[in-house]
Amino acid sequence: MEAYDSIIVGGGIAGLQAAIQLGRYEHKVLVIDSGSGRSSMCRSYHNVLGWPDGVSGEELRRLGRLQAERLGVAFAADEVVQAVAVGKNGPQFELWGKTGKGYEASTLLLATGLLDRCPDVPGLRSCLGLTVYVCPDCDGYEIRDKSTLVLGSGDAGASMALLLRERTSKLLYVNHGHKAVKAELLTALQAQGIGYEAGDIVSVQTEGEGQFGGVTLASGQRLAAERAFIAFGCNEVRSDLARQLGAERLENRHIVTDPRSKMTSVPNVWAAGDVGVHAEQVTIAMGEGSQAAIWMHKALVAQREARRPQQPVLP
Repeated sequence: MEAYDSIIVGGGIAGLQAAIQLGRYEHKVLVIDSGSGRSSMCRSYHNVLGWPDGVSGEELRRLGRLQAERLGVAFAADEVVQAVAVGKNGPQFELWGKTGKGYEASTLLLATGLLDRCPDVPGLRSCLGLTVYVCPDCDGYEIRDKSTLVLGSGDAGASMALLLRERTSKLLYVNHGHKAVKAELLTALQAQGIGYEAGDIVSVQTEGEGQFGGVTLASGQRLAAERAFIAFGCNEVRSDLARQLGAERLENRHIVTDPRSKMTSVPNVWAAGDVGVHAEQVTIAMGEGSQAAIWMHKALVAQREARRPQQPVLP
């Protein structure tokens, strides 16, 4: 089992930014990535400095990996399923992947993120990040004054529709699965002039590559629109490794970290990006990745100093 100074679990935006920073400190770093995650789904971020015409999550990940590899950072294609704290002498953590391979490290960063719940509707994923969006803070700008469907479920979809009302008056909430919506939310939708339709979505209509045109319901009804947001709720917060290590989590499973260092409640375990108590912004994930890496470096320096033989004190 090869030992590393730092292991980063997750090769998304936060993990890659941390890897670049740690690589520049010349630490021995490994990124373990399963190849999935929110950033791999997004076809175009439009709110990132230096990319006014947008950049895909896949392109950011590709460029970030190349940059990290040039700094000597290693990568492993695996999904970590077990994490154990093993002591203070030498490597402090053992990780085990689905491949059966084991990994050791002195410091650990959890950048495992979250995954939006998204039904497997034909045509939907090809539009994500181009004309169908997830985050109102990132992409509310893209729907201004455009006819927009909120494709969601229950209260989550209704709440998203209300958030988007300031961007466009041409809104219709499609409650996929007919999940119950609180009466006060239905009243608010009506008061804001937001349409409501309960029906199962069977396909997304596209008008060219990635261009959303509307949806077809199980009843055969077609609802046309120029843009869409998804809000199905119950997103998967990938924090089980933190649970295994005993790190504090909130009821919604997001990991609690120190706001200054991003360290969890477990010494020498950090968390960054959407898995933390979170803003779900790619730019914030970058910042948290760097922030965590800086404090991981401080910890590694302190560990090295503690291992250094003490010079005898001359009388």
